[in-house]
Amino acid sequence: MLVDFSAEWCGPCKMMKPILEELRNRMGDKIRILKIDIDKSPAVSEAFSIQSVPTLMLIRNRNILWRQSGVVEAYQLEKIITPHLVAPST
Repeated sequence: MLVDFSAEWCGPCKMMKPILEELRNRMGDKIRILKIDIDKSPAVSEAFSIQSVPTLMLIRNRNILWRQSGVVEAYQLEKIITPHLVAPST
């Protein structure tokens, strides 16, 4: 799961919306994207020690695999996420 911590008042966060839409188009059902507004969910933001927005996290099985603050392009996100995808069972 890719978690996007953001805020409505944040300019760079607004830039992430079309980037995440592009990522969804590129990766389809391979990735789940969860958007969390830090102002509406302060307890969650505090639990993850969010100090700036946007902050993106890749989480699987309650483990943070990757974390970065700032705008990240769709192709970069895809390169970061792809090695962490779970291979389908045979």
